[in-house]
Amino acid sequence: MRKQSLTWLSVVLVLAVTLSACGTATLEATAVPQSDAGTSSETTQDEQLSGTISVSGAFALYPMMTVWAEEFTKLHPDVQFDVQGGGAGKGMTDTIAGAVDIGMISRSIKDEETAQGIFWVSVTKDAVFPIINAENPVAAQILEKGISQEIFGKIYITGEITTWGEVIGDPTITDEIHVFTRSDASGAADQWARYTGGEAQEDLKGVGVNGEPAILGEVIKDPFAIGYGNLNSIFDLSSGTLVPGVIIPPIDIDNNGKADAIEIYTVKEDAFGAVANGTYPSPPARFENLATLGKPEGLTLAFIEWILTDGQQYLEAAGFVPLTPEQQAESLEKLK
Repeated sequence: MRKQSLTWLSVVLVLAVTLSACGTATLEATAVPQSDAGTSSETTQDEQLSGTISVSGAFALYPMMTVWAEEFTKLHPDVQFDVQGGGAGKGMTDTIAGAVDIGMISRSIKDEETAQGIFWVSVTKDAVFPIINAENPVAAQILEKGISQEIFGKIYITGEITTWGEVIGDPTITDEIHVFTRSDASGAADQWARYTGGEAQEDLKGVGVNGEPAILGEVIKDPFAIGYGNLNSIFDLSSGTLVPGVIIPPIDIDNNGKADAIEIYTVKEDAFGAVANGTYPSPPARFENLATLGKPEGLTLAFIEWILTDGQQYLEAAGFVPLTPEQQAESLEKLK
């Protein structure tokens, strides 16, 4: 066997990137052996990352972001995170103002936001589901018949339907529908408005409450309530069952006047599968996005790239749908 003599090329590269309101990434390259026999050598790089990443925004993406932050810190102990909810509107406002590195946005990015320097990539997919109280007086009929998109529109957009009897076609039932929506700027509300026939969150009728936990709480305590919530908040992720006190009224997607098996979601796996395979309509299914002020660099870029690659493995357990390989590639290409 031919002997090869190896020389060692020692390289120390320190790159300090400082961004306004962004963390600092430090990259150190290790020594790499080089062959003098004319064969190509491989370069490996051991990245040492440090700094702080600040994040705010959508309640829908908040639980997933906390998981990503925890797992990324295990790999890079010198990286710290400041993650806050507050709704998609707050996330966008904070990002445009340069108050945070990353905004969690659970809706489409608007043209006026990109005009202000917002860059974004999709990182996962989930959905908004209607919810009613488990003790609703016509729950059995609703679970049998489902509720059509038209009826949801007449409850939330036009206000034509005001009683639960009207929902199931029984005029003798006069119990009033207590309609709840979000008062904070919300991606979930935006998606629900678009599904029910509106154009934006402001088109939704109902009593406004602040935040995802609040609207869920109102529905749990009121037998006549209707609201909406994100997949990961209306299911108990440890058991996979619905949060006690609520049920998902089936959406009569094919308008056949009954709730078919593929339209009924009582466990997380069924809802997750419907969103993943496209059976559940979009909207209210939607992509979850991360926004930055300008293209991300340094530590922020490294974190988002990790989310789009190794970080995808944590999505299903947290109630989110991973991107397809094609969707991953598209988001990664945008970052280049």
